[in-house]
Amino acid sequence: MKQFSVLAFGGNEPSSIGSVNETLTFALKSLAERGVIIHKESSRYVTPAFPAGSGPDFINMVALTDSLFKPSELLKILHDVEEICGRTRLRRWGARTLDIDLIDCAGSVLPSEEVYLRWHRLPLESQTKETPNELILPHPRTQDRAFVLVPLCEVFPDWKHPVLGLTAEEMLSRLPESEKNQVLRVEEH
Repeated sequence: MKQFSVLAFGGNEPSSIGSVNETLTFALKSLAERGVIIHKESSRYVTPAFPAGSGPDFINMVALTDSLFKPSELLKILHDVEEICGRTRLRRWGARTLDIDLIDCAGSVLPSEEVYLRWHRLPLESQTKETPNELILPHPRTQDRAFVLVPLCEVFPDWKHPVLGLTAEEMLSRLPESEKNQVLRVEEH
């Protein structure tokens, strides 16, 4: 089976490009201009900001890319596109014009399984205060995020988590219905 990288996109503030939807479209085109080949993209979904009440609703989506770049190279490209779209990192989980998370890069586990598991097991109260100073792959919160798993299941339900060994569908099935029901498909973008 072909190896893909999985990108999760989100935003809840307009940018200099335009609305959140326009910013997402611009980001996809900007990635393509930088050699990031988008193989497939999900629909867009409206989801509440986290933590609850922290800002306007987000628009989220997932895209699959060919794995042509090393994880650190791909992350730099993602950060460059975020910056062009006005992304600032003032506070963790704050409102943003564009967020592109590298969920998986061709099954890489970085920097090690031990470090991944530390961040994966980090309690929620610590997650609000601690930020890793290096790239952690796969993204340690993937299994907890309906706003990632719902669109991921749309485009790649059989994607298998390289550490947990669960598919996207299996991880989504473990989330409470109340969380899944908050992820609503946007009809047009």
